[in-house]
Amino acid sequence: MNAQDLLACFRELLPISLAQLKELVEFESHSLDKPAVDALARELAARFRLHGTDAQVLPVSQSGDALLAVWRSGSSARPVLLLGHLDTVWPPGTIQERPFLIEGGQASGPGIYDMKAGLLLCLLIAQALGRRMLNPGRDVIFLFTGDEETGTRGSLPHLRKAASGCRAVLCLEPPLPGGNVKTFRKGVGVFTLRVRGVAAHAGVEPEKGASAILELSRQVVRLGEMNNRERGTTVTVGTIRGGTASNVVPAEAEAEIDLRVVSAVEGAAAEEHIRRLRPFDGRCTLEVSGGMNRPPLERTAAVLDLYERARGAALELGWSLGEGGTGGGSDGSFTAAMGIPTLDGLGVDGAGAHAVHECIEIGDIPRRAALLCRIIESLD
Repeated sequence: MNAQDLLACFRELLPISLAQLKELVEFESHSLDKPAVDALARELAARFRLHGTDAQVLPVSQSGDALLAVWRSGSSARPVLLLGHLDTVWPPGTIQERPFLIEGGQASGPGIYDMKAGLLLCLLIAQALGRRMLNPGRDVIFLFTGDEETGTRGSLPHLRKAASGCRAVLCLEPPLPGGNVKTFRKGVGVFTLRVRGVAAHAGVEPEKGASAILELSRQVVRLGEMNNRERGTTVTVGTIRGGTASNVVPAEAEAEIDLRVVSAVEGAAAEEHIRRLRPFDGRCTLEVSGGMNRPPLERTAAVLDLYERARGAALELGWSLGEGGTGGGSDGSFTAAMGIPTLDGLGVDGAGAHAVHECIEIGDIPRRAALLCRIIESLD
């Protein structure tokens, strides 16, 4: 089926699609509410099976379960993976405060942009496969983690197993403003710096104390010097805690550090620099914990090849698809680090990820679904 025919079919399905989207948004799935995420995984598994796709819930003990669905083509060609997540940042009950709403060509509701609309697109692709609207020439795998918003710690083994051996990964995270896809993402590191000093009475014998807060303050300035706009490295001290009382030279203090890098090489160098921090005051000791929790999605030749396929597919559908990057991480960062060509930001256009004005452009649903079909077919 050509691009325009695909677009017409998905436009015909739009009323049903919006009804499905409403159900997905109203199916709350906060990252820390494991029973809710698990229930959504079971519900989606049932819906994928209706379209002739094998689906199974993958257990995760410490967070929400993951969902794996596979449409089998009978081909030996390497499969393509459509990647998303079930969880949202919105706690239970948010839907009562901000219910699903359609107004002025937009649909809004908690989690709709990040990323219930992406889940809808995957259901539409499964439906297209079941109806033979799409001929992928390979197996199509769908993998949805249940803890992306909190770091994908529990789901990561399932993600790596599903992605292993894939020809490409298409990540259904929201696009950049205006609908552009993401060809690079920064890697993310989270560290805690703990300082131990020497307590003393601030009025009687302050000279016998070694202030952990003063030492930490000096280290914060040192960390700030790591920021490098040319290399794309940012280091942010986001929180500081310390001390016990105003009349005590503080013996303990700690800071949480956010590190963002554009390459794995830069990430390794920055992490080593943080771990090798030394105290200004020899009476103080430093302890660094944490590390990189998401690798960068680097803008490689393989990623750009995948983008060019997407750009060509968009042109067939009558629009120009741009590309860019972001400082935030996603599950696509893990697959890119495995050496698998990964294109991110293929979800429905909109705005307000993690914000109260979260919404999507209704008219973008059919063309995004058609775009995904054409990208999958282009992999031959």
